[in-house]
Amino acid sequence: MDRSEVLIVGAGNAGISLAAKLLRDGVRGVTVVAAQPVHRYKPLLNYVAGGEAEMADLELRMADVVPEGCTWIRDTVEAVDPAAMTVRTRSGRTLSCATLVLCPGLEEDWAATPGLQAAYADGWAASSYVPGSTPTVWPRLRSLRSGTVVFTVPPEPASCAPTALKPLFMACDAWRRAGVLGNLDVRLVLPGATATGVPRADEVLERAFADFGVEVLREARIETVDADAHAVVVGSRSGRHVLGDVAFAHAVPHYRAPSWIADAGLAGPSGQVDVDPETLRSRRSGSIWAIGDAADVGTRPSGGALRKQVAVLSQNLAAAARGRELQRYDGYTVMPITVARRTLVLNEVDRGGRPSPSVPFLDPFVPRRSTWFFDRYVLPRIYTRRILRGRV
Repeated sequence: MDRSEVLIVGAGNAGISLAAKLLRDGVRGVTVVAAQPVHRYKPLLNYVAGGEAEMADLELRMADVVPEGCTWIRDTVEAVDPAAMTVRTRSGRTLSCATLVLCPGLEEDWAATPGLQAAYADGWAASSYVPGSTPTVWPRLRSLRSGTVVFTVPPEPASCAPTALKPLFMACDAWRRAGVLGNLDVRLVLPGATATGVPRADEVLERAFADFGVEVLREARIETVDADAHAVVVGSRSGRHVLGDVAFAHAVPHYRAPSWIADAGLAGPSGQVDVDPETLRSRRSGSIWAIGDAADVGTRPSGGALRKQVAVLSQNLAAAARGRELQRYDGYTVMPITVARRTLVLNEVDRGGRPSPSVPFLDPFVPRRSTWFFDRYVLPRIYTRRILRGRV
């Protein structure tokens, strides 16, 4: 049986940056379990879908990002035994540990939207959230000159769901500059009454919807898709709507946490890991912790949120080992959304929706070109050079 001091499930932003931070703090016996050979900087996927980046800008070899001194087990987790503090992998290995950190991310739930996967295969639906389809989004959007276009924001749980609006606004800006926006019927399917639930952020986004002539279907979601007829059925509080003859749909699938979380008795009502949202410790086991998309921390998942979570969790693992008071995560998150081709609003808030700017006195709800430049060009460099190395 393989034994680790700290076993981390998942090698996305959360897993790699936490492993690097722990190693820099002097922790030994850190192991990461993840099967994928490629590591992606996910925020740039929206820019690929908006014609402002290429896949090569965001993909790294996993072997190049796993920190030195960390053991990388290239396998998939299939079960967790909280009582024994063991993890079983697809290949049949049993991994034991003193401390277990779960950050496996979320999985596409194609069954929740019958017909959507067939529409992806047919080519008239795709999204920035599904990396294999992301490169096809912008060529399709850019070529449109008329017809109905559907965009969706996924319901929770999802990875920073409001940022699914980025391709919508970048496409609308491009269509306006090309003089064809008036020929397109642009529909947006929102799972809530507003895009973010943060009043000041929503004020900015509502103005942008009106400016671009976007018809918003609220408290709605796609129920089924007819791939052959290019039609989607949208269910909402106001009733059922059939959107037919869809030229293209940027339709994000629903997501769910891996089923082994619930099977292990670690899930809350959402299916995500049931943790204390401030300490990030499992409510079911004192030696298990979770961060990232699969952790129910009561705030929108984001890379910015992860930076705070990693900082708190790394301190709490040390504090727990010494019987000291745990640090508290205030729920900070950021929902960067482009409202035009090169203008972005950061939307930085705490768990209560109160403004929480990273730069003092900078209003996070004002769209700026400078914040777009930071989000598109500066932050990816910080990510690879500092965040993945445990230096933030």
